[in-house]
Amino acid sequence: MATNKTIAVIGAGQMGRGIAQVFAQAGFTVHLNDAFPKAIEAAPGLIGKLLDRAVEKGRMDASTAEETKKRIVPTPSLAELGQPQLIIEAATENPDLKIELFKKIDGQVAPGGIIASNTSSISITKLGAVVSDATRFVGMHFFNPVPVMTLVEVVRGLDTSDETVNETVALAKEVGKTPLVVNDHPGFVSNRVLMPMINEAVFTLQDGVADAETIDGIMKMGMNHPMGPLALADLIGVDTCLFIMEVLHRDLGEDRYRPCPLLRKMVDAGRLGRKVKKGFFSYE
Repeated sequence: MATNKTIAVIGAGQMGRGIAQVFAQAGFTVHLNDAFPKAIEAAPGLIGKLLDRAVEKGRMDASTAEETKKRIVPTPSLAELGQPQLIIEAATENPDLKIELFKKIDGQVAPGGIIASNTSSISITKLGAVVSDATRFVGMHFFNPVPVMTLVEVVRGLDTSDETVNETVALAKEVGKTPLVVNDHPGFVSNRVLMPMINEAVFTLQDGVADAETIDGIMKMGMNHPMGPLALADLIGVDTCLFIMEVLHRDLGEDRYRPCPLLRKMVDAGRLGRKVKKGFFSYE
């Protein structure tokens, strides 16, 4: 892939902003787009606060922070993206929405460029089937918070070429991440292992075995997890956890992936976690 150091990130939410930040820090010009104009308007300020905080804590010098801010270009229209060498989709975890988006941006990537999805569970093969060259489509699953977490799960779809995988691995390394390559399968590796653990923690809470603080405390102190599973669900988004469990249950067809009724009840109640300041724990 040519190295014109220009990429586009579609989605200016928490994940999209984080992806934009790490690429900008690595010297890439980043066109940041979102379906909601307010999200695009707010993104530079939110990213700027994180960069300023890094300067205050001595993790970054002021000139690097300022240069990083300049490399992030709010881009309200998909037509204004130009033809970047890499487009990373970080939109809402909704397969129909993503498919329509990929149909629109298919012609926006430069010849020989890569289109990547940051999806945490949706089939890369299914998403890649709607673009003109599925060999140049790949999963690039970052983890939250993106500037801190080093892993990128690189997901190979059925038609993804070895060349595309190798170039994606090189790009992840260029922005300071550690890429690990997996094959396309429901939940990939990360969420196939993680989400059933979170789901079982919710079952444990539902069954009255212990309260949320105790469940998380046992997993933190007894298993040396940095964060308990229920607090992690709040961080990820309780609705996102439910969606991924539904994908696992539907696509793998096994009852062990059945979403806990309490998980569904939390979503119905709007207790979605940190983003609304209330989930399994309160963040007021």
